[in-house]
Amino acid sequence: MDIVWFTLVAVGLYFGADRLLDWIERKRGARFENRQIVFFAIILPLALAAFWLVRTFWS
Repeated sequence: MDIVWFTLVAVGLYFGADRLLDWIERKRGARFENRQIVFFAIILPLALAAFWLVRTFWS
């Protein structure tokens, strides 16, 4: 069951980070040159926190 939770959280993080990146770029008025790096910088701390929460509450 853990794999299901981790997969659902990962999919949610991916789409959430993508929306957040789009929102930041719209506020900025231009796309980032190295968009992948900014995406990684957004998703990494979110993933670490979310997976820690999943392990804490559902394990």
